[in-house]
Amino acid sequence: MLDSCKLKSACNLPFICNKKINAAGTSNAEVPLADPGMYQLDITLRRGQSLAARDRGGTSDPYVKFKIGGKEVFRSKIIHKNLNPVWEEKACILVDHLREPLYIKVFDYDFGLQDDFMGSAFLDLTQLELNRPTDVTLTLKDPHYPDHDLGIILLSVILTPKEGESRDVTQSLRLSDLHRKSHLWRGIVSITLIEGRDLKAMDSNGLSDPYVKFRLGHQKYKSKIMPKTLNPQWREQFDFHLYEERGGIIDITAWDKDAGKRDDFIGRCQVDLSALSREQTHKLELQLEEGEGHLVLLVTLTASATVSISDLSVNSLEDQKEREEIVKRYSPLRIFHNLKDVGFLQVKVIRAEGLMAADVTGKSDPFCVVELNNDRLLTHTVYKNLNPEWNKVFTFNIKDIHSVLEVTVYDEDRDRSADFLGKVAIPLLSIQNGEQKAYVLKNKQLTGPTKGVIYLEIDVIFNAVKASLRTLIPKEQKYIEEENRLSKQLLLRNFIRMKRCVMVLVNAAYYVNSCFDWDSPPRSLAAFVLFLFVVWNFELYMIPLVLLLLLTWNYFLIISGKDNRQRDTVVEDMLEDEEEEDDKDDKDSEKKGFINKIYAIQEVCVSVQNILDEVASFGERIKNTFNWTVPFLSWLAIIALCVFTVILYCIPLRYIVLVWGINKFTKKLRSPYAIDNNELLDFLSRVPSDVQVVQYQELKPDPSHSPYKRKKNNLG
Repeated sequence: MLDSCKLKSACNLPFICNKKINAAGTSNAEVPLADPGMYQLDITLRRGQSLAARDRGGTSDPYVKFKIGGKEVFRSKIIHKNLNPVWEEKACILVDHLREPLYIKVFDYDFGLQDDFMGSAFLDLTQLELNRPTDVTLTLKDPHYPDHDLGIILLSVILTPKEGESRDVTQSLRLSDLHRKSHLWRGIVSITLIEGRDLKAMDSNGLSDPYVKFRLGHQKYKSKIMPKTLNPQWREQFDFHLYEERGGIIDITAWDKDAGKRDDFIGRCQVDLSALSREQTHKLELQLEEGEGHLVLLVTLTASATVSISDLSVNSLEDQKEREEIVKRYSPLRIFHNLKDVGFLQVKVIRAEGLMAADVTGKSDPFCVVELNNDRLLTHTVYKNLNPEWNKVFTFNIKDIHSVLEVTVYDEDRDRSADFLGKVAIPLLSIQNGEQKAYVLKNKQLTGPTKGVIYLEIDVIFNAVKASLRTLIPKEQKYIEEENRLSKQLLLRNFIRMKRCVMVLVNAAYYVNSCFDWDSPPRSLAAFVLFLFVVWNFELYMIPLVLLLLLTWNYFLIISGKDNRQRDTVVEDMLEDEEEEDDKDDKDSEKKGFINKIYAIQEVCVSVQNILDEVASFGERIKNTFNWTVPFLSWLAIIALCVFTVILYCIPLRYIVLVWGINKFTKKLRSPYAIDNNELLDFLSRVPSDVQVVQYQELKPDPSHSPYKRKKNNLG
């Protein structure tokens, strides 16, 4: 039997097995290399022994990469401060042919720096027996220093032939070529677009309406439009993921916005990230090529946040020691340590049941996309299966506790973009730690159910103080969001939502007027006495005090069971109508109305549609703050109102205004490139509107789906 063979490194002799091949097995060495069939290679990365020390403390933080044909197909988790690491991680790889060896490279992870090489080896696939588990020991070598002993890596491998399309392969790392692949990023590029100087005039009035587009690989970002200026001040900040170890090129183009016709090109420039040092902010003044003017940017390269993909058997929170370290990292005592690192999210994508059949064979090839803001990771594809099991664990760093976790299931297609099968959106603050739940999949608009359920187990650990402070800064914008398009139903929905907000003010005005008209004498008398009392004794601190009392009153109504919040069936009905209209538009895209053929009118209508949505959402968010829709935010509002009440009661108004004015006048002097923000608007941006409340509602699963629920200690 072939149980343990020494494999030579890439710089030494090829792989030779000294043990004879059992007649019961089939040696792949006898198979012609021209065989076009595919193979499935299952690898278990066991452990390393006596690895090289690369850090000052005499240890290393090793991780392992697998590569075939120059492409990375697997990357292990990082084992910190250990020269004898134990991984026990599994990978499943489809191999087109056996000519290409599997390269194994080991690196030492260095935060913010280039990772150190710790050795490499290769596995000759032609020497493996088919359908037979094999324990393999790899001797690590450095091609530049072949005499150095760099330790060994232990693997278990099994190579099986893939017998055509009829074979039901349950796991694979092959993903849709038209979808972005699930690479783990190496770092984060933080970009602040400050301003433009002396841009080219593109309009007849001698000015422009400039905006800027950024592109790094598949990632895109578009700035806001600054009307009628040649020296725009943007002050916008966003992040890109850095996938390449040596950096990358950011393509930047400036444009002039024109209504009713194509936008005018102003100029372009590039940023070579490989030329920038890490963990340092660089101020760049870039000359626009093919045009006129400059763009001023701040660019910072930082090490990657904690993101990972692993099997269900290997995850961070199952290891008690690692769990304690994570809890300690987000303890109340570490409030001012890295304010951007708010918390830790672990998502177990277990399985799905009863999915929609997307292929003509009555099956689907489902894979799952897990998104948190701009962080996006994917599972492998399970072929020809409506009840797939993924059993994958994803971990993310939480930058905003008010983010929404989106889990989408797609059907993989080789020749075209993936088909949508279903989606769920889960606010992080609504998650119950350690509970395995069956989530009913929804349609694209999250307004109604589609076929199938997905089983998830989610854990959230966060620092409440950091989360509260991050609530008062601008919300991260998603750079992969689709642009809004004109929709009659959406326009009508936003108009009705705004009308409802306005009617609240109108009804309040009618109520006050009825007190003046003495329509109800007892009510008017009480209002009159209250008016005299408040006006005679009015102090400024009473304004936040009244808001505080309103929040407290609603809270006691809710806990006493007298919840006056009603389910917004009107918004639900409008969202369902919008979904029907979208389906109709998809089917009859060529039968467009006259309004869609006139670009200028359409753009104006889209602007009106968006303005109505913003105004309506603003009113709904204020209402939902006082309705305790998100208890965390309502408690935060109570704390803020208590502080404001005490400050206004104890400190004279002139001193408060003096401090406010000094801060405003000196802010640009103290921080010339600070991004302007309004803390109240940033707070309200985290409160869901009525539309979002409907979208985030969890649908009740079919009684036939009874998930096994497993409770753990709640750390949230």
